[in-house]
Amino acid sequence: MEQKIPADEFQQYRPLLFSIAYRMLGSASEAEDMIQETYLRSLQSSPQAEIRSLKSYLTTIITRLCLDHLKSARVQREDYIGPWLPEPLLTPNPEDLALQTLEQRESLSTAFLLLAERLTPYERAVFLLHEVFAYRYEEIAEIVGKSPVNCRQLFHQAKTHLTKHQARFTPSQEEQQRLMERFLSASQQGDMQALVTMLEQDVTLWADGGGKVYAAPYPISGQEQVLRVWNGLLRKSPSWYPNVHLTIASINGTTGILVWSNETLLSVLTSEMTEGRISTLYEVVNPDKLAHIQGQAQPLH
Repeated sequence: MEQKIPADEFQQYRPLLFSIAYRMLGSASEAEDMIQETYLRSLQSSPQAEIRSLKSYLTTIITRLCLDHLKSARVQREDYIGPWLPEPLLTPNPEDLALQTLEQRESLSTAFLLLAERLTPYERAVFLLHEVFAYRYEEIAEIVGKSPVNCRQLFHQAKTHLTKHQARFTPSQEEQQRLMERFLSASQQGDMQALVTMLEQDVTLWADGGGKVYAAPYPISGQEQVLRVWNGLLRKSPSWYPNVHLTIASINGTTGILVWSNETLLSVLTSEMTEGRISTLYEVVNPDKLAHIQGQAQPLH
């Protein structure tokens, strides 16, 4: 089959396509699948001369693929065992994943990706394309196959819903990093008193094992309960796994913690902050969701 779009031109837009697909789906592995399918679809396109803007053309293909995938994924999520969390992603280079603006950074966070799950697929697509990637409503209308007026309505519906549930306090990246570094240090030293000062009274721990690895099947709330679980993991893990150690990393645009056993990644921990304390901890232990980030982290580990 004749290749109508040169591979090097497609590769120019790969970071953008991944950025859109990951935020749409909350999964790096699924985002990679969408990119591959987008490339295959682009090869079956009409002659290149008919494509006015390659960026818009590829964005349209991947957005529609993600919309179709989200509709079927909702059924699969209902059967998911325990809390569902997005697949974590290393973000050491802000330019790689569209992380330059506050909106771009926030839209990659675990908290945002969880909130976005409450939106309809079209609300999610329109909100991301307009708020995060600065597409005009007229462009978005062509991409999602709806009118500009409808797209405006979808955007405002999404914005209202997200604003209602979003945390009012957004810490700076420096604050987030300092707190997580202190959390790591206190965890390594087993200093429970120090950890108490870092956690909100009503802190919540969400753990995603997906039925593959044991994790609490429901969120654990309260400072005492969360500390008991975290302390138990810190004490018991060395007897379960060899050479357990923790490292700091940039994960989903914020500072998080990677838990290792030798070269194997056991879990990824990210957090939300409220006025200088941790209000939510997110831990991904499902090995299926750690494969991509382990591949990213291995050369750096």
